[in-house]
Amino acid sequence: MMMEKTGPTTISAKARWAGWILSGLVILFLVFDFSIKLVPLDIVLKSMTELGYPDSVGMARGLGILLFVSTVLYAVPQTSILGAILLTGYLGGAIATQLRIGNPLFSHLLFGVYLGLMAWGGLYLRDPRLRACIPFRATDGQV
Repeated sequence: MMMEKTGPTTISAKARWAGWILSGLVILFLVFDFSIKLVPLDIVLKSMTELGYPDSVGMARGLGILLFVSTVLYAVPQTSILGAILLTGYLGGAIATQLRIGNPLFSHLLFGVYLGLMAWGGLYLRDPRLRACIPFRATDGQV
C-alpha cells in the first residue's frame, strides 16, 4: 500500500482517493451551480426572487463569479484550504437564506451543511496540511 509521508501526517492511497472523489462530487455540483448563475438561466432569476433577493442578472453573475473563484481555489491543491474557507462562508449565506424564508430543514436548510461537510471531509482525507492542523487522534489515556 502506498502512503505519502509529509511531516508527521501520513495519508493512505485509499484515503487520498476517497478524498478526491468526495471533493470531485462537490466540485461538479459547484461547477453546475456557478455555470447556471453566470448565464444566468431564468430559473436562477426566479429562485432569487423567491429567496428574497433582486432578480437582477448582475446579482446572479456576481454570485456566480464568487462561487467560481471559490471553487477554483478549492480545486487547486495549493489553495484548497483557502477555497474551503471561502466556500464555507458562501454556504453559510445560503443556509441563512433558507432559514430566513422558512424552507424545510433536511432538504433545503441543511443542504449547505451537507455540501460543506463533503467539501471539508474530502479535503481532510486528501490534504496532509489540514490533517496536521486538525489531528483527530484516538485517546490513549494521557492528558
